[in-house]
Amino acid sequence: METRATSPNSLGTHFVDVHEVVPEEEEEGITRMQDKVKRGLNKGIRAVRESRRPGHRSFSRQVSLETGFSVLNRETNGKDERRVLPRSGRSFGGFDSANRFSGEARKGDFSMFKTKSTLSKQNSLLPTRKEKELESQRTDGSGRLDEFLNKSVPAGRYFAALRGPELDEVKEYEDILLPKDEKWPFLLRFPIGCFGICLGLSSQAVLWRALATSPATKFLHIPPYINLALWLLALAVLVSVFITYLLKCIFYFEAVKREYFHPVRVNFFFAPWVVCMFLAIGVPPMLAPGPLHPAIWCAFMAPYFFLELKIYGQWLSGGKRRLCKVANPSSHLSVVGNFVGAILAAKVGWKEAGKFLWAIGFAHYLVVFVTLYQRLPTSEALPKELHPVYSMFIAAPSAASIAWETIYGDFDGLSRNCFFIALFLYISLVVRINFFTGFRFSVAWWSYTFPMTTASVATIKYAEQVPCVLSKGLALSLSFMSSTMVSVLFVSTLLHAFVWHTLFPNDLAIAITKRRLVKEKKPFKRA
Repeated sequence: METRATSPNSLGTHFVDVHEVVPEEEEEGITRMQDKVKRGLNKGIRAVRESRRPGHRSFSRQVSLETGFSVLNRETNGKDERRVLPRSGRSFGGFDSANRFSGEARKGDFSMFKTKSTLSKQNSLLPTRKEKELESQRTDGSGRLDEFLNKSVPAGRYFAALRGPELDEVKEYEDILLPKDEKWPFLLRFPIGCFGICLGLSSQAVLWRALATSPATKFLHIPPYINLALWLLALAVLVSVFITYLLKCIFYFEAVKREYFHPVRVNFFFAPWVVCMFLAIGVPPMLAPGPLHPAIWCAFMAPYFFLELKIYGQWLSGGKRRLCKVANPSSHLSVVGNFVGAILAAKVGWKEAGKFLWAIGFAHYLVVFVTLYQRLPTSEALPKELHPVYSMFIAAPSAASIAWETIYGDFDGLSRNCFFIALFLYISLVVRINFFTGFRFSVAWWSYTFPMTTASVATIKYAEQVPCVLSKGLALSLSFMSSTMVSVLFVSTLLHAFVWHTLFPNDLAIAITKRRLVKEKKPFKRA
């Protein structure tokens, strides 16, 4: 009679304790048969819980036999299915890292990307007792956390985990190291791509100086004050962006290293020095009526050249960051600076140095151009969202034609060949305007302005050598298009930054894991 009441086949819902039954806790008056049934049930349920929680200690909990076995049966029927867990937005979303790593990657903790965050324990020679206890608790999880924070993230991993115009959006099935559902610190959200704004404004200063001083556009009577205003604006923006990113290097150097290993953003580390050379080339005549001092060229070209040696060495030596693996339209930024440096070298009187830089830039431009056109089987496939920065194709041949004319003083056959290549690429992108639509606004849109402005300046140089209605009309049209684009983007940037506060979202690209984390369902053993 009593045995039937405690049978697992009964229709009622019964609860039993999961922990072991201690003889002292047994109630008086229970028969030997009841004890056997209870111990058998406890043993079966404990086996079920231990199989589901390997390596964890058992704890007291009451479960319904009927409900518990029905849930287990449903899980068992779907054990062969492989599902990708949705990202929860927390550190290692969906993997309960806050418990696994003892709070190292807890929500709201951005210390993992701070400068020398891993050396914080070495600040004290005599660690406290609490620190020793925390150290012993984190022994198991620290190794895995360091593995996910490894600075040398493979280049292919960025292409596999990210998408967007600048590979700045995490795919749905990827997990990140930082919380997604809260706002990150401003410096951690400030990307290196902001120097693209400086590129657009400083190149506009060069354009309007050419419009004001060129014989081909003399009939427009453009005052030099426009060049002065744009130059001062570009200088102010450059100083602001440079100081902000310098603070990021000081406080979040680990995040800066992540950007350096990013296959697209690494090219924007050339941008500050290209902007400085643009400002030197486009300086208003009223501020610098004479020739520039060669020390200016040395100060701006030296850091660019050393960084160039590093990047070109990676392209040449092979490995995971060889050119066929990391080539993308933004790679032209690491090439176009050679032509800009050649222009500045010719203006300071060092034409041989300009010829040297022109040769380096042209050789590597051909390699990048062929690599992007050929799409080697070993290269990572570029996503469709990278099409907006395809306008970078225009910048290098346009700058090459201007540099050759500045060095040799004549817009001859080689300059015209480079100009015609740039003009053809410009037209081929304009007729495919649908590639540049359907994207949300971001600082990556400034990639349009710099190549368009460089092509406009090259067209003005061509109009000087071939003065006709067609050449002058083409120069004015391209100049108007580039200036309009810069104006629209500048207003949009101000609105998104100061009115809507959406210019700098969380920079998820720097928070990806070294490997894709997939939690697979393990087979379940019946009790």
